[in-house]
Amino acid sequence: MSPDEPLTPTRRVLRIVWRQLPFFVWLVALWMLLWGQLTVVSFVTGVIAAVAVTRVFRLPPVELSGRVNLWWGLVFVLEFLVALVHGSLTVTWQVLDWRRQPGAAIIAVHLRTDDDLIMTHTAVTASLIPGSLIVDADRDRRILYLHVIGVRSDQDVERQRASILHWEERIVRAVGSRAQLETVRDAIGAARAGGAA
Repeated sequence: MSPDEPLTPTRRVLRIVWRQLPFFVWLVALWMLLWGQLTVVSFVTGVIAAVAVTRVFRLPPVELSGRVNLWWGLVFVLEFLVALVHGSLTVTWQVLDWRRQPGAAIIAVHLRTDDDLIMTHTAVTASLIPGSLIVDADRDRRILYLHVIGVRSDQDVERQRASILHWEERIVRAVGSRAQLETVRDAIGAARAGGAA
């Protein structure tokens, strides 16, 4: 079949399903993470919720990049699990440390990519890690506002900001388009060059 030949209805449906499959899988995984259960029941209810979100509500289709890098996806999952454990232990220590109150702040993080899905994934990832929570998102200016605890200095603020940009980078490497990947690489190169200057 030549590239210029029109698609049959069956092929068109299969192409749509294939392009939406990563989004569907992400919705199911997100559902299971939000409930904190990796069980058959949470999987089945996650599939039902994903079908409801994608079919019943008839939202506009999400345009995916069509690029999935399994290696960087695995790196993201492993780093996320480590961050969950580290964040839980850190928050627990801050609560139990009666000698001092943990500092808190609202910080703004300007994302490097201009994509709703990447912004959403980054916001959800940041909110799932204990110690930070998204309180607002400025879509037009690509800014996430987070409430974070354990902040005592400007260095702590910059470390939290760098952490969010790190998650954005990991997500772009896993599912972002080639243009988004190039944008992130350029931003990282410019930041390193600026730091070295």
